[in-house]
Amino acid sequence: MSQSAIQSQSVGVKRIAAANARARYMKRAFPFYLMIFPGVLLFVIFRYLPMFGVFIAFKDYTPFRGVWKSEWIGFQNFVQLFSEQDFLLLLKNTLYLNLLDTFIGFPFPILLALLLNEVRIKYFKNTMQTILYAPHFLSWVVIVGITVLFMRSQDGGLNLLLDALGYARIDFMTNPDYFRPLWLFHNIWQGAGWGAIIYLAAIASIDPALYEAATVDGASRLRQIWHITLPSLKTIIVIMFILRLGSFIDVGFEHIFLLQNPLNLQVSDVFETYVYRIGLVQGDFSYSTAVGLFKSVVGLVMIVAANTIAKRLGEEGVY
Repeated sequence: MSQSAIQSQSVGVKRIAAANARARYMKRAFPFYLMIFPGVLLFVIFRYLPMFGVFIAFKDYTPFRGVWKSEWIGFQNFVQLFSEQDFLLLLKNTLYLNLLDTFIGFPFPILLALLLNEVRIKYFKNTMQTILYAPHFLSWVVIVGITVLFMRSQDGGLNLLLDALGYARIDFMTNPDYFRPLWLFHNIWQGAGWGAIIYLAAIASIDPALYEAATVDGASRLRQIWHITLPSLKTIIVIMFILRLGSFIDVGFEHIFLLQNPLNLQVSDVFETYVYRIGLVQGDFSYSTAVGLFKSVVGLVMIVAANTIAKRLGEEGVY
């Protein structure tokens, strides 16, 4: 047999072996691919396919003409957005709320996870976790509805208590000064317990020998948290913070909209509510799409910048 024939046969054997290895891998991994397929399909349908609508932001879109036949106007909608009288107000309100949520709301799940980890009575710990997770499963409609019933000026429970104690009643729902603290309290109350899950999982993966060695050296529980737990959580904290910055200019529509009223509009009007008014109420689909695209671009820039800075500082980024 010639040398070329031997090499050809060797290549054929390798190809057959590689094909058999791939077939074995697919047979072993097929149940897992089948399990994640619905999630991937849902993500494609509701995240990627709607990107087709981005073209509307650069057109004078009318439903009768459709996307392709509508007139192309380039960046005219963006020029209109940046020249709007309300643009600076919308930007200020959105950034203010996000800064509150980032620098006050973001640390709460971390603190809560540290506190829960220190609880040694298992039954009490599980009960507290259940109580703290429960608000995550309540819709904003229910949360805001309870808040309105409890805080309305005429017959709200809190104002009745203030009245009984001899204090003046407070218009919590219509006074602009109370909108931001109330919004932030809602976010922390609903999300802190659920957000603590990922930090509790990270804490559970820390080697117990580190705590045992620290105890032998005489370190208190506070010292152990500061020198062992927090450094071990540093990577996951950075990743979660980067992901949080990706939605930095997105404060969520439903919560804001339900708390909003004409008397607190100066502090509660954000890009989401503005898009609702312009797009759905007034029917200006092109302009509202441009506003939404502006938010998405800002979020993309923020997450890329934060990831780059994290990597340059020696931390693990998102990608």
